Amino acid sequence: MFTLHHQDGGARAGSLVTPHGVIQTPVFMPVGTQATVKAMAPWEMQDLGTQILLGNTYHLYLRPGLEVITPFGGLHDFMGWDGPILTDSGGFQVFSLAKLRKITEEGVHFQSHIDGSPCFLGPETAMEIQQTLNSDIAMVFDECPPYPCEKEYAAKSWDRTLRWARRCRDWCDAQDDLGGRLHFGIVQGSVYPDLRRESAEALVQVGWDGYAIGGVSVGEPQEEMFKAAEYVTPYLPENRPRYCMGLGTPPQMLELVARGIDMFDCVLPTRIARNGTAFTRFGTVSLKNAGNRLSHEPIETGCECPTCRRFTRAYIRHLIKAEEILGLRLVTIHNLHFYLRLLNDARLAIQEDRFEGFRREFVAGYVPSAASR
Repeated sequence: MFTLHHQDGGARAGSLVTPHGVIQTPVFMPVGTQATVKAMAPWEMQDLGTQILLGNTYHLYLRPGLEVITPFGGLHDFMGWDGPILTDSGGFQVFSLAKLRKITEEGVHFQSHIDGSPCFLGPETAMEIQQTLNSDIAMVFDECPPYPCEKEYAAKSWDRTLRWARRCRDWCDAQDDLGGRLHFGIVQGSVYPDLRRESAEALVQVGWDGYAIGGVSVGEPQEEMFKAAEYVTPYLPENRPRYCMGLGTPPQMLELVARGIDMFDCVLPTRIARNGTAFTRFGTVSLKNAGNRLSHEPIETGCECPTCRRFTRAYIRHLIKAEEILGLRLVTIHNLHFYLRLLNDARLAIQEDRFEGFRREFVAGYVPSAASR
Protein backbone atom coordinates (compact mmCIF):
# COMPACT_ATOMS: atom_id res chain seq x y z
CA MET A 1 0.00 0.00 0.00
CA PHE A 2 0.93 3.67 0.10
CA THR A 3 3.16 5.23 2.74
CA LEU A 4 3.58 9.00 2.99
CA HIS A 5 7.21 9.56 4.01
CA HIS A 6 7.53 13.33 3.90
CA GLN A 7 5.54 16.44 3.05
CA ASP A 8 6.88 19.85 2.06
CA GLY A 9 3.95 22.26 1.90
CA GLY A 10 1.39 20.46 -0.24
CA ALA A 11 4.00 18.36 -2.05
CA ARG A 12 4.31 14.73 -0.97
CA ALA A 13 7.04 12.08 -1.13
CA GLY A 14 5.83 8.53 -0.63
CA SER A 15 6.08 4.92 -1.70
CA LEU A 16 3.50 2.57 -3.19
CA VAL A 17 3.83 -1.21 -2.87
CA THR A 18 2.60 -3.22 -5.89
CA PRO A 19 2.88 -6.91 -6.82
CA HIS A 20 5.79 -6.13 -9.17
CA GLY A 21 7.73 -3.67 -7.04
CA VAL A 22 7.72 -0.53 -4.92
CA ILE A 23 7.14 2.84 -6.63
CA GLN A 24 8.66 6.00 -5.18
CA THR A 25 6.42 9.05 -5.62
CA PRO A 26 5.98 11.58 -7.09
CA VAL A 27 6.41 9.51 -10.23
CA PHE A 28 6.06 9.86 -13.99
CA MET A 29 4.61 6.84 -15.80
CA PRO A 30 5.64 6.54 -19.48
CA VAL A 31 2.72 5.60 -21.69
CA GLY A 32 2.84 2.16 -23.32
CA THR A 33 -0.68 2.19 -24.72
CA GLN A 34 -0.30 -0.85 -26.96
CA ALA A 35 2.06 -2.80 -24.68
CA THR A 36 5.04 -0.73 -25.78
CA VAL A 37 6.45 2.72 -25.17
CA LYS A 38 6.82 3.95 -28.73
CA ALA A 39 10.30 3.31 -30.18
CA MET A 40 11.62 1.95 -26.87
CA ALA A 41 12.62 -1.54 -25.70
CA PRO A 42 11.79 -2.63 -22.13
CA TRP A 43 15.46 -2.83 -21.09
CA GLU A 44 15.97 0.73 -22.32
CA MET A 45 13.09 1.87 -20.12
CA GLN A 46 14.71 0.08 -17.17
CA ASP A 47 18.05 1.76 -17.92
CA LEU A 48 16.32 5.15 -17.84
CA GLY A 49 15.04 4.43 -14.35
CA THR A 50 11.38 3.86 -15.22
CA GLN A 51 9.45 2.64 -12.18
CA ILE A 52 6.07 1.89 -13.77
CA LEU A 53 4.52 1.80 -17.25
CA LEU A 54 0.97 2.53 -18.36
CA GLY A 55 -1.06 0.29 -20.67
CA ASN A 56 -4.58 0.71 -21.98
CA THR A 57 -7.51 -1.66 -21.61
CA TYR A 58 -9.41 -0.40 -24.66
CA HIS A 59 -6.51 -0.73 -27.11
CA LEU A 60 -5.27 -4.09 -25.83
CA TYR A 61 -8.79 -5.51 -25.71
CA LEU A 62 -9.22 -4.67 -29.39
CA ARG A 63 -5.68 -5.56 -30.47
CA PRO A 64 -4.09 -8.06 -30.02
CA GLY A 65 -7.05 -9.26 -27.93
CA LEU A 66 -7.30 -11.24 -24.74
CA GLU A 67 -7.02 -14.55 -26.60
CA VAL A 68 -3.43 -13.58 -27.44
CA ILE A 69 -2.42 -12.15 -24.04
CA THR A 70 -4.10 -14.74 -21.80
CA PRO A 71 -1.68 -17.62 -22.60
CA PHE A 72 1.19 -15.38 -21.47
CA GLY A 73 -0.39 -14.86 -18.06
CA GLY A 74 -0.78 -11.12 -18.64
CA LEU A 75 1.08 -8.12 -19.97
CA HIS A 76 4.34 -8.56 -18.08
CA ASP A 77 5.50 -11.71 -19.86
CA PHE A 78 3.81 -10.71 -23.11
CA MET A 79 5.77 -7.45 -23.41
CA GLY A 80 8.91 -8.46 -21.52
CA TRP A 81 8.52 -5.96 -18.68
CA ASP A 82 8.89 -7.17 -15.10
CA GLY A 83 8.09 -3.88 -13.33
CA PRO A 84 4.72 -2.49 -12.24
CA ILE A 85 2.03 -1.70 -14.84
CA LEU A 86 -1.02 0.55 -14.51
CA THR A 87 -3.89 0.05 -16.95
CA ASP A 88 -6.50 2.66 -17.75
CA SER A 89 -10.02 1.27 -17.83
CA GLY A 90 -10.62 2.31 -21.43
CA GLY A 91 -13.38 4.77 -20.59
CA PHE A 92 -11.61 7.81 -22.04
CA GLN A 93 -10.75 5.98 -25.28
CA VAL A 94 -14.32 4.77 -25.73
CA PHE A 95 -15.55 8.35 -25.62
CA SER A 96 -12.74 9.82 -27.73
CA LEU A 97 -11.94 7.12 -30.31
CA ALA A 98 -14.97 4.92 -30.88
CA LYS A 99 -16.62 5.50 -34.25
CA LEU A 100 -20.12 5.14 -32.83
CA ARG A 101 -21.12 4.66 -29.22
CA LYS A 102 -24.26 4.28 -27.16
CA ILE A 103 -24.07 4.90 -23.43
CA THR A 104 -26.49 2.89 -21.31
CA GLU A 105 -26.70 2.08 -17.63
CA GLU A 106 -25.16 -1.29 -18.47
CA GLY A 107 -22.08 0.26 -20.07
CA VAL A 108 -21.02 1.47 -23.50
CA HIS A 109 -21.74 -0.25 -26.80
CA PHE A 110 -19.41 1.03 -29.49
CA GLN A 111 -17.79 0.30 -32.82
CA SER A 112 -14.08 -0.39 -32.91
CA HIS A 113 -12.01 2.48 -34.32
CA ILE A 114 -9.90 -0.20 -36.06
CA ASP A 115 -12.43 -2.13 -38.11
CA GLY A 116 -15.87 -0.93 -37.04
CA SER A 117 -16.79 -4.20 -35.33
CA PRO A 118 -19.33 -4.03 -32.46
CA CYS A 119 -17.82 -4.04 -28.96
CA PHE A 120 -18.90 -3.49 -25.38
CA LEU A 121 -17.21 -2.18 -22.25
CA GLY A 122 -18.85 -1.85 -18.87
CA PRO A 123 -17.71 -1.77 -15.25
CA GLU A 124 -17.45 -5.53 -14.79
CA THR A 125 -16.01 -6.08 -18.26
CA ALA A 126 -13.29 -3.48 -17.70
CA MET A 127 -12.36 -5.10 -14.38
CA GLU A 128 -12.28 -8.58 -15.93
CA ILE A 129 -10.08 -7.43 -18.80
CA GLN A 130 -7.63 -5.75 -16.45
CA GLN A 131 -7.51 -8.87 -14.30
CA THR A 132 -6.58 -10.84 -17.42
CA LEU A 133 -3.92 -8.24 -18.28
CA ASN A 134 -2.61 -8.77 -14.71
CA SER A 135 -1.90 -5.09 -14.24
CA ASP A 136 -0.61 -3.99 -10.84
CA ILE A 137 -2.97 -0.99 -10.74
CA ALA A 138 -6.38 -1.18 -12.42
CA MET A 139 -8.64 1.82 -12.96
CA VAL A 140 -12.41 1.77 -12.51
CA PHE A 141 -14.60 2.27 -15.57
CA ASP A 142 -15.79 5.86 -15.82
CA GLU A 143 -17.36 8.34 -18.19
CA CYS A 144 -15.11 11.23 -19.14
CA PRO A 145 -17.23 14.32 -19.94
CA PRO A 146 -16.01 16.64 -22.68
CA TYR A 147 -14.90 20.23 -22.20
CA PRO A 148 -16.86 22.39 -22.24
CA CYS A 149 -20.05 20.81 -20.97
CA GLU A 150 -23.10 22.10 -19.15
CA LYS A 151 -23.32 21.45 -15.44
CA GLU A 152 -26.47 19.36 -15.89
CA TYR A 153 -24.60 17.02 -18.24
CA ALA A 154 -21.56 16.90 -15.94
CA ALA A 155 -23.81 16.00 -12.99
CA LYS A 156 -25.58 13.20 -14.86
CA SER A 157 -22.27 11.92 -16.15
CA TRP A 158 -20.79 11.89 -12.65
CA ASP A 159 -23.83 10.12 -11.20
CA ARG A 160 -23.41 7.36 -13.78
CA THR A 161 -19.68 7.15 -13.06
CA LEU A 162 -20.44 6.69 -9.35
CA ARG A 163 -22.91 3.90 -10.07
CA TRP A 164 -20.33 2.24 -12.29
CA ALA A 165 -17.67 2.67 -9.58
CA ARG A 166 -19.91 0.88 -7.08
CA ARG A 167 -20.35 -1.98 -9.53
CA CYS A 168 -16.56 -2.14 -9.94
CA ARG A 169 -16.26 -2.28 -6.14
CA ASP A 170 -18.84 -5.09 -5.98
CA TRP A 171 -16.90 -6.99 -8.64
CA CYS A 172 -13.65 -6.61 -6.68
CA ASP A 173 -15.30 -7.71 -3.44
CA ALA A 174 -16.71 -10.82 -5.13
CA GLN A 175 -13.27 -12.08 -6.20
CA ASP A 176 -11.59 -14.80 -4.18
CA ASP A 177 -8.11 -13.39 -4.81
CA LEU A 178 -7.09 -10.09 -6.40
CA GLY A 179 -3.42 -11.08 -6.32
CA GLY A 180 -2.41 -7.91 -4.53
CA ARG A 181 -3.66 -5.83 -7.46
CA LEU A 182 -4.60 -2.25 -6.57
CA HIS A 183 -7.74 -0.51 -7.83
CA PHE A 184 -8.12 3.26 -8.20
CA GLY A 185 -11.32 5.28 -8.31
CA ILE A 186 -11.61 8.22 -10.72
CA VAL A 187 -12.96 11.60 -9.59
CA GLN A 188 -15.02 13.39 -12.24
CA GLY A 189 -17.20 16.52 -12.20
CA SER A 190 -15.72 18.65 -14.99
CA VAL A 191 -14.94 22.26 -13.90
CA TYR A 192 -17.63 22.44 -11.22
CA PRO A 193 -16.25 22.60 -7.63
CA ASP A 194 -19.32 21.15 -5.93
CA LEU A 195 -19.45 18.20 -8.34
CA ARG A 196 -15.73 17.52 -7.86
CA ARG A 197 -16.18 17.56 -4.10
CA GLU A 198 -19.22 15.28 -4.21
CA SER A 199 -17.33 12.94 -6.51
CA ALA A 200 -14.29 12.75 -4.24
CA GLU A 201 -16.33 12.24 -1.07
CA ALA A 202 -18.52 9.56 -2.64
CA LEU A 203 -15.57 7.60 -4.03
CA VAL A 204 -13.83 7.67 -0.65
CA GLN A 205 -16.99 6.18 0.87
CA VAL A 206 -16.87 3.39 -1.73
CA GLY A 207 -13.23 2.81 -0.79
CA TRP A 208 -10.26 2.47 -3.18
CA ASP A 209 -6.51 1.85 -2.99
CA GLY A 210 -5.87 5.18 -4.70
CA TYR A 211 -7.72 8.05 -6.34
CA ALA A 212 -7.30 9.60 -9.78
CA ILE A 213 -8.48 12.97 -11.04
CA GLY A 214 -10.06 12.37 -14.43
CA GLY A 215 -11.56 14.71 -17.00
CA VAL A 216 -8.49 16.96 -17.06
CA SER A 217 -6.27 17.86 -20.00
CA VAL A 218 -9.31 17.55 -22.28
CA GLY A 219 -9.13 21.07 -23.68
CA GLU A 220 -9.76 23.15 -20.57
CA PRO A 221 -7.55 26.16 -19.71
CA GLN A 222 -4.52 25.32 -17.60
CA GLU A 223 -5.90 27.15 -14.58
CA GLU A 224 -8.99 24.94 -14.62
CA MET A 225 -6.69 21.92 -14.58
CA PHE A 226 -4.98 23.23 -11.44
CA LYS A 227 -8.31 24.11 -9.84
CA ALA A 228 -9.56 20.55 -10.36
CA ALA A 229 -6.75 19.31 -8.14
CA GLU A 230 -7.39 22.06 -5.60
CA TYR A 231 -11.09 21.16 -5.47
CA VAL A 232 -10.40 17.47 -4.94
CA THR A 233 -7.30 16.89 -2.80
CA PRO A 234 -8.74 18.23 0.50
CA TYR A 235 -11.32 15.45 0.39
CA LEU A 236 -8.97 12.57 -0.42
CA PRO A 237 -7.29 10.49 2.32
CA GLU A 238 -3.64 11.31 2.96
CA ASN A 239 -2.71 7.63 3.08
CA ARG A 240 -3.74 6.92 -0.50
CA PRO A 241 -1.90 7.89 -3.72
CA ARG A 242 -3.31 10.62 -5.97
CA TYR A 243 -3.04 10.36 -9.73
CA CYS A 244 -3.74 13.14 -12.26
CA MET A 245 -4.53 11.41 -15.53
CA GLY A 246 -3.14 12.19 -18.96
CA LEU A 247 -0.91 15.22 -18.41
CA GLY A 248 1.14 17.31 -18.80
CA THR A 249 3.99 19.68 -19.57
CA PRO A 250 6.92 19.79 -17.13
CA PRO A 251 5.72 22.97 -15.36
CA GLN A 252 2.19 21.57 -15.10
CA MET A 253 3.45 18.46 -13.33
CA LEU A 254 5.43 20.49 -10.80
CA GLU A 255 2.46 22.78 -10.17
CA LEU A 256 0.31 19.73 -9.50
CA VAL A 257 2.93 18.12 -7.27
CA ALA A 258 2.70 21.33 -5.23
CA ARG A 259 -1.05 20.70 -4.99
CA GLY A 260 -0.60 17.20 -3.58
CA ILE A 261 -0.55 14.98 -6.69
CA ASP A 262 1.68 11.88 -6.66
CA MET A 263 1.38 10.20 -10.07
CA PHE A 264 1.34 11.36 -13.70
CA ASP A 265 1.25 9.93 -17.22
CA CYS A 266 1.55 11.75 -20.53
CA VAL A 267 2.23 10.96 -24.20
CA LEU A 268 4.06 14.25 -24.82
CA PRO A 269 7.65 13.00 -24.37
CA THR A 270 7.30 10.40 -27.12
CA ARG A 271 4.78 12.27 -29.28
CA ILE A 272 6.78 15.45 -29.80
CA ALA A 273 10.00 13.42 -30.17
CA ARG A 274 8.51 11.96 -33.35
CA ASN A 275 8.30 15.53 -34.65
CA GLY A 276 11.96 16.13 -33.84
CA THR A 277 11.19 18.26 -30.78
CA ALA A 278 13.00 17.88 -27.46
CA PHE A 279 12.30 19.01 -23.92
CA THR A 280 14.96 21.01 -22.11
CA ARG A 281 15.21 22.82 -18.81
CA PHE A 282 14.34 26.08 -20.59
CA GLY A 283 11.54 24.82 -22.84
CA THR A 284 11.22 22.81 -26.03
CA VAL A 285 13.60 22.98 -28.99
CA SER A 286 13.08 21.85 -32.57
CA LEU A 287 16.09 19.88 -33.71
CA LYS A 288 14.98 20.34 -37.32
CA ASN A 289 15.91 24.03 -37.17
CA ALA A 290 18.75 25.09 -39.47
CA GLY A 291 20.61 26.58 -36.51
CA ASN A 292 21.44 23.04 -35.36
CA ARG A 293 23.03 22.01 -38.67
CA LEU A 294 26.60 22.54 -37.45
CA SER A 295 26.00 22.39 -33.71
CA HIS A 296 28.46 20.37 -31.64
CA GLU A 297 26.24 20.78 -28.58
CA PRO A 298 24.07 18.01 -27.13
CA ILE A 299 20.31 18.48 -26.97
CA GLU A 300 20.76 19.83 -23.44
CA THR A 301 24.05 20.82 -21.85
CA GLY A 302 24.61 18.93 -18.62
CA CYS A 303 22.05 16.21 -19.40
CA GLU A 304 23.28 12.71 -18.54
CA CYS A 305 20.93 10.76 -20.80
CA PRO A 306 22.51 8.31 -23.30
CA THR A 307 21.63 10.61 -26.21
CA CYS A 308 23.25 13.72 -24.77
CA ARG A 309 26.36 11.81 -23.62
CA ARG A 310 27.08 10.56 -27.14
CA PHE A 311 25.51 12.67 -29.87
CA THR A 312 25.40 16.25 -31.12
CA ARG A 313 22.45 18.28 -32.31
CA ALA A 314 24.01 18.33 -35.77
CA TYR A 315 24.02 14.54 -35.99
CA ILE A 316 20.49 14.17 -34.62
CA ARG A 317 19.22 16.84 -37.04
CA HIS A 318 20.87 14.97 -39.91
CA LEU A 319 19.12 11.73 -38.90
CA ILE A 320 15.74 13.42 -38.63
CA LYS A 321 16.08 15.24 -41.96
CA ALA A 322 17.18 11.96 -43.58
CA GLU A 323 14.15 10.26 -42.01
CA GLU A 324 16.33 7.76 -40.19
CA ILE A 325 14.49 6.02 -37.33
CA LEU A 326 17.48 6.41 -35.03
CA GLY A 327 16.97 10.17 -34.93
CA LEU A 328 13.47 9.88 -33.50
CA ARG A 329 14.63 7.21 -31.08
CA LEU A 330 17.43 9.40 -29.76
CA VAL A 331 15.06 12.30 -29.11
CA THR A 332 12.56 9.92 -27.47
CA ILE A 333 15.27 8.63 -25.12
CA HIS A 334 16.20 12.17 -24.13
CA ASN A 335 12.59 13.28 -23.58
CA LEU A 336 11.73 10.28 -21.43
CA HIS A 337 14.90 10.77 -19.39
CA PHE A 338 13.98 14.44 -18.94
CA TYR A 339 10.52 13.63 -17.57
CA LEU A 340 11.71 10.81 -15.33
CA ARG A 341 14.59 12.93 -13.98
CA LEU A 342 12.31 15.90 -13.32
CA LEU A 343 10.02 13.88 -11.02
CA ASN A 344 13.05 12.26 -9.35
CA ASP A 345 14.49 15.72 -8.70
CA ALA A 346 11.11 16.88 -7.38
CA ARG A 347 11.01 13.94 -4.96
CA LEU A 348 14.50 14.76 -3.67
CA ALA A 349 13.54 18.43 -3.25
CA ILE A 350 10.50 17.43 -1.20
CA GLN A 351 12.60 15.18 1.02
CA GLU A 352 15.03 18.05 1.61
CA ASP A 353 12.29 20.65 2.28
CA ARG A 354 13.23 22.82 -0.70
CA PHE A 355 10.48 21.93 -3.15
CA GLU A 356 8.87 25.38 -3.34
CA GLY A 357 12.14 27.00 -4.41
CA PHE A 358 12.78 24.17 -6.87
CA ARG A 359 9.32 24.61 -8.39
CA ARG A 360 9.54 28.41 -8.63
CA GLU A 361 12.96 28.35 -10.27
CA PHE A 362 12.00 25.71 -12.81
CA VAL A 363 8.68 27.27 -13.79
CA ALA A 364 10.21 30.77 -14.07
CA GLY A 365 12.94 29.53 -16.42
CA TYR A 366 10.76 27.35 -18.62
CA VAL A 367 9.46 29.05 -21.77
CA PRO A 368 6.42 27.25 -23.26
CA SER A 369 6.13 26.91 -26.99
CA ALA A 370 3.51 25.61 -29.38
CA ALA A 371 5.43 22.36 -29.66
CA SER A 372 4.97 21.59 -25.98
CA ARG A 373 1.20 21.72 -26.03
